[in-house]
Amino acid sequence: MKKAFITGINGQDGSYLAEYLLSLGYEVHGMVRRNSTSENQSARLKKVFKDKLNITTHYGDLLDQTSIEKLLTEIKPDEIYNIAAQSHVRVSFDIPQFTIQTNSVGVVNILEAYKRICPEAKFYQASSSEMFGLSVEEDKFQRETTIMNPVSPYGCSKVFSYNMVRHYRRAYGLHAVNGILFNHESPRRGSNFVTNKVVKAACSIKLGLQDKLELGNMDSYRDWGHSKDYVRAMHAIMNHDTPDDFVVSTMETHSVREMCEVVFGHLGLDYKDYVVQNPKFLRPEELPYLKGDSTKIRKTLGWEPSYTFKSMMEEMCDHWMDVLQGKESTR
Repeated sequence: MKKAFITGINGQDGSYLAEYLLSLGYEVHGMVRRNSTSENQSARLKKVFKDKLNITTHYGDLLDQTSIEKLLTEIKPDEIYNIAAQSHVRVSFDIPQFTIQTNSVGVVNILEAYKRICPEAKFYQASSSEMFGLSVEEDKFQRETTIMNPVSPYGCSKVFSYNMVRHYRRAYGLHAVNGILFNHESPRRGSNFVTNKVVKAACSIKLGLQDKLELGNMDSYRDWGHSKDYVRAMHAIMNHDTPDDFVVSTMETHSVREMCEVVFGHLGLDYKDYVVQNPKFLRPEELPYLKGDSTKIRKTLGWEPSYTFKSMMEEMCDHWMDVLQGKESTR
Protein backbone atom coordinates (compact mmCIF):
# COMPACT_ATOMS: atom_id res chain seq x y z
CA MET A 1 0.00 0.00 0.00
CA LYS A 2 1.46 3.34 -1.07
CA LYS A 3 1.48 6.21 1.41
CA ALA A 4 0.66 9.74 0.28
CA PHE A 5 1.21 12.91 2.27
CA ILE A 6 -0.91 15.91 1.24
CA THR A 7 -0.44 19.44 2.53
CA GLY A 8 -3.61 21.51 2.24
CA ILE A 9 -5.69 18.33 2.34
CA ASN A 10 -8.80 20.21 3.47
CA GLY A 11 -8.73 22.51 0.46
CA GLN A 12 -10.67 22.01 -2.74
CA ASP A 13 -7.88 20.10 -4.50
CA GLY A 14 -6.61 18.35 -1.39
CA SER A 15 -9.98 16.82 -0.56
CA TYR A 16 -10.64 15.60 -4.10
CA LEU A 17 -7.06 14.28 -4.34
CA ALA A 18 -7.50 12.40 -1.05
CA GLU A 19 -10.67 10.77 -2.36
CA TYR A 20 -9.00 9.85 -5.64
CA LEU A 21 -5.91 8.33 -3.99
CA LEU A 22 -8.06 6.40 -1.52
CA SER A 23 -10.00 4.96 -4.47
CA LEU A 24 -6.65 3.70 -5.82
CA GLY A 25 -5.84 1.95 -2.54
CA TYR A 26 -3.47 4.50 -1.00
CA GLU A 27 -2.98 5.19 2.68
CA VAL A 28 -3.48 8.96 2.89
CA HIS A 29 -2.06 11.40 5.42
CA GLY A 30 -2.86 15.09 5.36
CA MET A 31 -1.51 18.18 7.08
CA VAL A 32 -4.02 20.73 8.36
CA ARG A 33 -3.58 24.04 10.13
CA ARG A 34 -5.27 24.45 13.47
CA ASN A 35 -8.51 26.43 13.21
CA SER A 36 -10.49 27.89 16.12
CA THR A 37 -13.60 26.37 14.54
CA SER A 38 -12.58 22.73 14.46
CA GLU A 39 -15.23 21.79 11.92
CA ASN A 40 -13.47 23.99 9.36
CA GLN A 41 -10.34 21.85 9.63
CA SER A 42 -12.03 18.90 7.94
CA ALA A 43 -15.16 20.38 6.36
CA ARG A 44 -14.34 19.14 2.85
CA LEU A 45 -13.34 15.69 4.11
CA LYS A 46 -16.73 14.72 5.52
CA LYS A 47 -17.25 12.11 2.81
CA VAL A 48 -14.04 10.16 3.46
CA PHE A 49 -14.36 10.39 7.24
CA LYS A 50 -17.97 9.22 7.02
CA ASP A 51 -16.88 6.19 5.00
CA LYS A 52 -14.11 5.51 7.55
CA LEU A 53 -11.49 5.18 4.86
CA ASN A 54 -7.75 4.91 5.34
CA ILE A 55 -7.01 8.57 6.01
CA THR A 56 -5.34 10.43 8.88
CA THR A 57 -4.94 14.17 9.39
CA HIS A 58 -2.14 15.81 11.36
CA TYR A 59 -1.57 19.34 12.62
CA GLY A 60 1.24 21.26 10.95
CA ASP A 61 2.15 24.29 8.88
CA LEU A 62 4.46 25.02 5.97
CA LEU A 63 6.04 27.80 8.02
CA ASP A 64 6.81 25.43 10.90
CA GLN A 65 9.83 23.43 9.75
CA THR A 66 9.72 21.19 12.82
CA SER A 67 6.18 20.01 12.14
CA ILE A 68 7.04 19.12 8.54
CA GLU A 69 10.14 17.17 9.53
CA LYS A 70 8.26 15.36 12.28
CA LEU A 71 5.47 14.27 9.95
CA LEU A 72 7.74 13.13 7.12
CA THR A 73 9.83 11.14 9.62
CA GLU A 74 6.77 9.44 11.12
CA ILE A 75 4.83 8.80 7.91
CA LYS A 76 7.69 7.97 5.51
CA PRO A 77 5.50 8.75 2.47
CA ASP A 78 6.01 7.41 -1.03
CA GLU A 79 4.44 10.55 -2.53
CA ILE A 80 4.31 14.13 -1.25
CA TYR A 81 1.73 16.51 -2.71
CA ASN A 82 2.34 20.13 -1.71
CA ILE A 83 -0.99 21.83 -2.38
CA ALA A 84 -1.12 24.13 0.66
CA ALA A 85 -0.87 27.84 -0.17
CA GLN A 86 -2.30 31.29 0.30
CA SER A 87 -4.27 30.67 -2.88
CA HIS A 88 -6.37 33.81 -3.42
CA VAL A 89 -4.81 36.09 -6.04
CA ARG A 90 -6.77 39.21 -5.10
CA VAL A 91 -6.03 38.73 -1.40
CA SER A 92 -2.31 38.42 -2.18
CA PHE A 93 -2.28 42.17 -2.90
CA ASP A 94 -3.56 42.78 0.65
CA ILE A 95 -1.17 40.37 2.39
CA PRO A 96 1.87 40.08 0.10
CA GLN A 97 4.34 39.19 2.85
CA PHE A 98 2.28 36.30 4.20
CA THR A 99 1.67 35.11 0.63
CA ILE A 100 5.40 35.05 -0.10
CA GLN A 101 6.22 33.38 3.23
CA THR A 102 3.67 30.60 2.71
CA ASN A 103 3.96 30.04 -1.03
CA SER A 104 7.72 30.52 -1.38
CA VAL A 105 9.52 30.03 1.95
CA GLY A 106 7.03 27.30 2.87
CA VAL A 107 7.94 25.38 -0.28
CA VAL A 108 11.65 25.60 0.54
CA ASN A 109 10.87 24.30 4.03
CA ILE A 110 9.16 21.19 2.72
CA LEU A 111 11.73 20.65 -0.04
CA GLU A 112 14.54 20.72 2.51
CA ALA A 113 12.73 18.26 4.78
CA TYR A 114 11.97 16.01 1.80
CA LYS A 115 15.60 16.07 0.65
CA ARG A 116 16.94 15.13 4.09
CA ILE A 117 14.33 12.69 5.37
CA CYS A 118 12.77 10.81 2.43
CA PRO A 119 14.65 11.66 -0.80
CA GLU A 120 13.48 8.40 -2.40
CA ALA A 121 9.89 9.68 -2.37
CA LYS A 122 8.22 11.58 -5.20
CA PHE A 123 7.27 15.25 -4.77
CA TYR A 124 4.53 17.26 -6.49
CA GLN A 125 4.33 21.07 -6.38
CA ALA A 126 1.09 22.87 -7.18
CA SER A 127 2.25 25.55 -9.60
CA SER A 128 -0.08 28.02 -11.28
CA SER A 129 -1.03 29.62 -14.58
CA GLU A 130 -0.75 32.95 -12.77
CA MET A 131 3.01 32.57 -13.23
CA PHE A 132 2.61 33.44 -16.92
CA GLY A 133 0.89 36.73 -16.19
CA LEU A 134 0.95 38.99 -19.24
CA SER A 135 2.91 36.60 -21.46
CA VAL A 136 0.87 35.09 -24.29
CA GLU A 137 2.22 33.23 -27.33
CA GLU A 138 1.30 34.31 -30.89
CA ASP A 139 -1.27 31.50 -31.09
CA LYS A 140 -2.98 32.91 -27.96
CA PHE A 141 -1.86 30.05 -25.68
CA GLN A 142 0.44 29.70 -22.68
CA ARG A 143 2.50 26.53 -22.41
CA GLU A 144 5.49 25.06 -20.57
CA THR A 145 7.94 27.16 -22.62
CA THR A 146 6.09 30.49 -22.28
CA ILE A 147 8.04 33.24 -20.51
CA MET A 148 6.78 33.88 -16.98
CA ASN A 149 5.73 37.47 -16.34
CA PRO A 150 3.46 37.46 -13.24
CA VAL A 151 1.29 40.42 -12.24
CA SER A 152 0.47 39.63 -8.61
CA PRO A 153 2.27 38.73 -5.37
CA TYR A 154 0.64 35.32 -5.70
CA GLY A 155 2.02 34.80 -9.20
CA CYS A 156 5.48 35.97 -8.15
CA SER A 157 5.50 33.60 -5.18
CA LYS A 158 4.56 30.68 -7.41
CA VAL A 159 7.34 31.45 -9.91
CA PHE A 160 9.89 31.24 -7.09
CA SER A 161 8.60 27.89 -5.82
CA TYR A 162 8.33 26.51 -9.38
CA ASN A 163 12.00 27.29 -9.99
CA MET A 164 13.06 25.92 -6.61
CA VAL A 165 11.42 22.58 -7.40
CA ARG A 166 13.29 22.46 -10.72
CA HIS A 167 16.51 23.37 -8.91
CA TYR A 168 16.13 20.61 -6.31
CA ARG A 169 15.35 18.12 -9.08
CA ARG A 170 18.52 18.97 -10.98
CA ALA A 171 20.84 19.58 -8.04
CA TYR A 172 19.89 16.63 -5.85
CA GLY A 173 18.43 14.11 -8.30
CA LEU A 174 14.99 14.19 -6.68
CA HIS A 175 11.77 13.07 -8.36
CA ALA A 176 10.27 16.55 -7.93
CA VAL A 177 7.67 17.80 -10.43
CA ASN A 178 5.46 20.82 -11.13
CA GLY A 179 1.86 20.78 -12.27
CA ILE A 180 1.18 24.17 -13.90
CA LEU A 181 -2.54 24.15 -13.32
CA PHE A 182 -4.84 26.68 -14.92
CA ASN A 183 -7.95 27.81 -13.03
CA HIS A 184 -9.97 24.90 -11.72
CA GLU A 185 -13.21 25.02 -9.79
CA SER A 186 -15.87 22.83 -8.18
CA PRO A 187 -18.70 22.96 -5.65
CA ARG A 188 -15.95 22.91 -2.99
CA ARG A 189 -14.33 26.12 -4.21
CA GLY A 190 -14.37 28.93 -1.64
CA SER A 191 -17.25 31.33 -2.22
CA ASN A 192 -14.88 34.33 -2.27
CA PHE A 193 -13.47 33.04 -5.59
CA VAL A 194 -15.29 34.47 -8.58
CA THR A 195 -16.81 31.21 -9.84
CA ASN A 196 -18.55 30.22 -6.64
CA LYS A 197 -19.23 33.87 -5.83
CA VAL A 198 -21.25 34.11 -9.06
CA VAL A 199 -22.93 30.74 -8.57
CA LYS A 200 -23.87 31.27 -4.93
CA ALA A 201 -25.22 34.76 -5.61
CA ALA A 202 -27.22 33.61 -8.63
CA CYS A 203 -28.80 30.80 -6.62
CA SER A 204 -29.56 33.23 -3.77
CA ILE A 205 -31.19 35.61 -6.24
CA LYS A 206 -33.23 32.75 -7.71
CA LEU A 207 -34.49 31.88 -4.22
CA GLY A 208 -35.23 35.51 -3.30
CA LEU A 209 -32.43 35.71 -0.74
CA GLN A 210 -30.39 38.36 -2.58
CA ASP A 211 -31.20 41.07 -5.12
CA LYS A 212 -27.88 41.86 -6.86
CA LEU A 213 -24.31 40.70 -7.42
CA GLU A 214 -21.30 43.02 -7.41
CA LEU A 215 -18.28 41.99 -9.51
CA GLY A 216 -15.01 43.49 -10.70
CA ASN A 217 -13.65 42.95 -14.21
CA MET A 218 -16.37 41.29 -16.28
CA ASP A 219 -14.11 40.86 -19.30
CA SER A 220 -11.33 38.90 -17.65
CA TYR A 221 -10.78 35.62 -19.50
CA ARG A 222 -9.72 32.37 -17.83
CA ASP A 223 -9.23 28.73 -18.74
CA TRP A 224 -11.55 27.05 -16.21
CA GLY A 225 -11.52 23.30 -15.54
CA HIS A 226 -12.81 21.03 -12.78
CA SER A 227 -10.74 20.16 -9.72
CA LYS A 228 -11.70 16.46 -9.99
CA ASP A 229 -10.11 16.30 -13.43
CA TYR A 230 -7.04 18.18 -12.28
CA VAL A 231 -6.24 15.95 -9.30
CA ARG A 232 -6.15 13.02 -11.73
CA ALA A 233 -3.55 15.02 -13.65
CA MET A 234 -1.54 15.59 -10.45
CA HIS A 235 -1.30 11.85 -9.85
CA ALA A 236 -0.36 11.16 -13.48
CA ILE A 237 2.38 13.82 -13.42
CA MET A 238 3.74 12.48 -10.14
CA ASN A 239 3.92 8.92 -11.47
CA HIS A 240 5.43 9.64 -14.86
CA ASP A 241 8.70 7.70 -15.28
CA THR A 242 10.70 10.89 -15.77
CA PRO A 243 10.22 13.85 -13.39
CA ASP A 244 8.96 16.74 -15.51
CA ASP A 245 6.65 19.78 -15.55
CA PHE A 246 3.26 19.85 -17.26
CA VAL A 247 0.58 22.43 -18.05
CA VAL A 248 -2.93 21.23 -17.10
CA SER A 249 -5.80 23.06 -18.82
CA THR A 250 -8.97 22.70 -20.88
CA MET A 251 -7.49 24.66 -23.81
CA GLU A 252 -10.59 26.90 -23.81
CA THR A 253 -11.07 30.36 -22.36
CA HIS A 254 -14.22 32.08 -21.10
CA SER A 255 -14.89 35.53 -19.66
CA VAL A 256 -16.54 36.31 -16.35
CA ARG A 257 -19.37 37.75 -18.43
CA GLU A 258 -19.82 34.42 -20.23
CA MET A 259 -19.82 32.66 -16.87
CA CYS A 260 -22.64 34.89 -15.68
CA GLU A 261 -24.61 34.10 -18.84
CA VAL A 262 -24.22 30.35 -18.30
CA VAL A 263 -24.98 30.39 -14.56
CA PHE A 264 -27.93 32.77 -14.57
CA GLY A 265 -29.24 31.16 -17.76
CA HIS A 266 -29.18 27.71 -16.11
CA LEU A 267 -31.44 29.18 -13.42
CA GLY A 268 -33.77 30.85 -15.93
CA LEU A 269 -32.48 34.37 -15.21
CA ASP A 270 -30.84 37.17 -17.21
CA TYR A 271 -27.60 38.23 -15.50
CA LYS A 272 -27.94 41.79 -16.87
CA ASP A 273 -30.86 42.35 -14.49
CA TYR A 274 -28.79 41.59 -11.41
CA VAL A 275 -25.04 42.04 -11.95
CA VAL A 276 -23.34 45.40 -11.32
CA GLN A 277 -19.67 46.32 -11.49
CA ASN A 278 -17.92 47.60 -8.36
CA PRO A 279 -14.40 49.06 -8.72
CA LYS A 280 -13.41 47.78 -5.27
CA PHE A 281 -13.21 44.26 -6.72
CA LEU A 282 -10.68 45.25 -9.39
CA ARG A 283 -7.06 44.19 -8.90
CA PRO A 284 -4.29 46.80 -8.69
CA GLU A 285 -2.78 45.12 -11.77
CA GLU A 286 -5.24 43.15 -13.87
CA LEU A 287 -4.50 39.87 -15.63
CA PRO A 288 -6.81 39.94 -18.66
CA TYR A 289 -6.29 36.56 -20.33
CA LEU A 290 -5.21 32.97 -19.60
CA LYS A 291 -5.50 29.99 -21.96
CA GLY A 292 -3.38 26.91 -21.43
CA ASP A 293 -1.93 24.54 -24.01
CA SER A 294 -2.09 21.10 -22.35
CA THR A 295 -0.99 19.21 -25.45
CA LYS A 296 2.08 17.83 -23.66
CA ILE A 297 0.20 16.08 -20.84
CA ARG A 298 -2.49 14.83 -23.23
CA LYS A 299 0.05 13.23 -25.57
CA THR A 300 2.57 12.07 -22.96
CA LEU A 301 0.29 10.89 -20.15
CA GLY A 302 -3.05 10.43 -21.91
CA TRP A 303 -4.87 12.85 -19.61
CA GLU A 304 -8.13 14.43 -20.78
CA PRO A 305 -10.70 16.50 -18.86
CA SER A 306 -14.12 14.91 -18.38
CA TYR A 307 -16.04 18.09 -17.50
CA THR A 308 -16.99 20.87 -19.88
CA PHE A 309 -17.19 24.47 -18.71
CA LYS A 310 -20.99 24.28 -18.90
CA SER A 311 -21.33 20.97 -17.04
CA MET A 312 -19.00 22.21 -14.30
CA MET A 313 -20.92 25.45 -13.75
CA GLU A 314 -24.24 23.61 -13.76
CA GLU A 315 -22.95 21.14 -11.15
CA MET A 316 -21.90 24.09 -8.98
CA CYS A 317 -25.35 25.63 -9.39
CA ASP A 318 -27.06 22.40 -8.36
CA HIS A 319 -24.80 22.20 -5.30
CA TRP A 320 -25.64 25.70 -4.09
CA MET A 321 -29.36 25.26 -4.74
CA ASP A 322 -29.23 22.21 -2.47
CA VAL A 323 -27.21 24.01 0.21
CA LEU A 324 -29.35 27.16 0.23
CA GLN A 325 -32.53 25.07 0.46
CA GLY A 326 -31.18 23.14 3.44
CA LYS A 327 -30.41 19.93 1.59
CA GLU A 328 -27.17 18.00 1.95
CA SER A 329 -25.03 18.15 -1.16
CA THR A 330 -23.16 15.00 -2.19
CA ARG A 331 -20.71 16.78 -4.50
